[in-house]
Amino acid sequence: MPRSGGYEIAGYTISPIVTSFHSTAIGPVPKVSTNLLLRDKFGTFRARAGALRSSYRISPGIYCVGNPSTNSPVLVTGNYKLSFDTLRKELSNIDCWILVIDSRGINVWCAAGKGTFSTEEISYQINKCHLQKIVAHRKVIIPQLGAPGVAAHELKSRCGFTGVFGPIRAEDIQSFLANGKVSSEMRDITFTMPERISLIPVEICLFWKSSLLILVATFILSGLSPNMFSINATVDRAIFGSLFTLIGMVTGAALTPLLLPWTYFRQFWLKGALLGFITSLLTLSIISGANLVENLAIIFWITSLSSFLAMNFTGSTPFTSLTGVAKEMRRGLPFQIICTAIASMLWVASAYI
Repeated sequence: MPRSGGYEIAGYTISPIVTSFHSTAIGPVPKVSTNLLLRDKFGTFRARAGALRSSYRISPGIYCVGNPSTNSPVLVTGNYKLSFDTLRKELSNIDCWILVIDSRGINVWCAAGKGTFSTEEISYQINKCHLQKIVAHRKVIIPQLGAPGVAAHELKSRCGFTGVFGPIRAEDIQSFLANGKVSSEMRDITFTMPERISLIPVEICLFWKSSLLILVATFILSGLSPNMFSINATVDRAIFGSLFTLIGMVTGAALTPLLLPWTYFRQFWLKGALLGFITSLLTLSIISGANLVENLAIIFWITSLSSFLAMNFTGSTPFTSLTGVAKEMRRGLPFQIICTAIASMLWVASAYI
């Protein structure tokens, strides 16, 4: 019975995205809306801000939109709700089945790299849902970004279904279903300015815990002086140091992705280091430290912090593979650690001059 935008069964809580149930050979299958509710949009905002990074998920299983038949297509996705919502909102006026596998609440691309969006998981969910009793055909459509973890040709031997890779973007799924093929444009991975901007809040929000530790360290280091520890110096210098920490964060997490195509280096830690160095010089031309040593500390700190946050961005882009990320870390972390150590020593030493 519908109530408050969803369905209720004694002893169960059913998601409000479920509008009704569709009768099948295995029993009722939940039918989901293709319209996002306000709570869905708010959940998307929280997920993009990093607040629901690993807990924003739905139950794996079989769902449907419209009024699918035994001949309707089957679309596969992961159980990260942001991925599920992105897909279902593009399925208006489409009759199809949605097979949600357990990707551990991770988006399809990252889950494929980690092995949780895989041939094994898809075949397991197909068998568990008795998909062969729901549809007459033996084909499932897999998102292109899941390709690193899926051997489509192995599905048939595991569950009797053949895997076909669809387009990269959910917005192209209607065209794909209508034409039965993927165009070259649907295969192209883009990383446009709006796409890069959408990732900035996540990178900044995920750094807030580390930021608190940095502020505590800045408070302690700023108080060291010839008088052992000065509260007055701590307040003044800690505020000054926190300002440059904020500048380093913005440079690495926001300025680097915005200027990504126009920075010289290929590796992200170098991109961030370059922009951090330039930003530190520009900042000091406006707000200078008390002496040369303090200025040098600021340069090393902004450069290091910007480099680190830019390197974190590698996992959010189509430019770097899993091995590429590991390679960057091996090269970038020593540089960042050394720069941070130098900045800390210079910051303390500047109080004695």
